[in-house]
Order: sequence, then structure tokens, then C-alpha cells
Amino acid sequence: MNLNAEAVAEFLTEHPEFFEDKPGLLEAIAIPHPHGGRAISLAERQQLQLREKNKLLESKLRELLQFGEENDAIGEKVHRFSLALLSARTLESLLPTITLSLRDDFAVPHVALRVWAMPAQVTDQAEFADVSGDLKALADGLVRPYCDSTAPFEVASWFGESAELLKSFAVVALRAENVFGLLVMASEDAQRFYPEMGTLYVKRIGELVSVALMPYISEGKDAA
Repeated sequence: MNLNAEAVAEFLTEHPEFFEDKPGLLEAIAIPHPHGGRAISLAERQQLQLREKNKLLESKLRELLQFGEENDAIGEKVHRFSLALLSARTLESLLPTITLSLRDDFAVPHVALRVWAMPAQVTDQAEFADVSGDLKALADGLVRPYCDSTAPFEVASWFGESAELLKSFAVVALRAENVFGLLVMASEDAQRFYPEMGTLYVKRIGELVSVALMPYISEGKDAA
């Protein structure tokens, strides 16, 4: 009977009691050390494999703990952002609160906001300046935040002299029943906002800003 490696493996799999019946065999069998050097027993090899698995599990656990800590930290920042928005009692105090909170809590160096819904009261705030029809159409189609190295349409111009230095943008649609504006965050860091990044918290920030602005707009009426 010719035995190959597959047949031996199949036999041992089907007869797990084999080494229990022959306990000395584990110590007698010598196999190459996985990292070279002397031969070791099968039992030693199993111990090495277990240590390698333990190291891998410890690494995965550290990674999960790190992700958990990072998510907790971001969650705390979102909570502080929510409280800051709630504390603003007027449109004039809300608009700078959005910018300052994103800068201080999330380290977003550049923030721009445009709202094309009619303000509930007359205002000369720059955030209600006109935007192009093309940009409104893009905003209507945003199902998730747009993150990339280039700003769509005229968005870059909203940042004035800083525009030439900006290398990444996050564009978030502001919604009630319909899209009524855009929140744009930008950075000189090309890796701050990029297409493959997770956008859950960016989307939540947009939702919070949307709700905070709703009392100050005439819902359903367009400024254009």
C-alpha cells in the first residue's frame, strides 16, 4: 500500500486517538524548525504554532482595542459638537459655532457652508450667498459625503486665498425633506479626506448641522 501525504493526513484526521494510543511518538518524531536550525519534536512544533497563534490573536486584540478607543474618542467629539450646536440660540451664533467646533474638536482647518433655502428672517450672512445650479444638482445626488482631492465646481473659491493650498475636501449635503445646502471641510493634508475613507462620522456631522440650521430656514423654499 502506497501512502502519500494526503492519505496520512486523512488517516490522522479520521483517527484523532492515534497519538493517544502512542504518546511517545510525539516526542520521537523530529521535524524541521519552522525558522531553520535544529530539528524539533512534533510536540515542540505544536507549541511553536500555538505561540504564533497567540501572538496573532494578541495583535488582533490590540488592533480592536485601538479601534474601539479611536471610535470612543470620535464619539466624544461628536457629542461635544452636538452640545455646542444646541447651545447656539441664534443664526448669528450658530454659524461661527459650526466652524469653531469643527476646528477645535475635529482639527478641521477650513470649513465653508452654503445654504440655498430661504432664510426664515432677512440676513446678510455669507453662508446664504448664491450657488450655481450645477452645484445644487450635484448636492441633490449625494447619497454619501464626497471626499476627494479636488473640489466640485465653485466650492474651492469659498475658501478665498487659502484655496490654492487645499489638497483634500469633504462635501456633505445638508438635508431636511430636500437638500438645502452644503457643508464643506477642507485641509492642506492630501490624506485627510480621500475617496476610500469611511464617512460615517462625516455624515453624522452633516446631519447634526442640518438639524441645527432647520429652525432658521423656510423649509421647501429655494433662495434661487
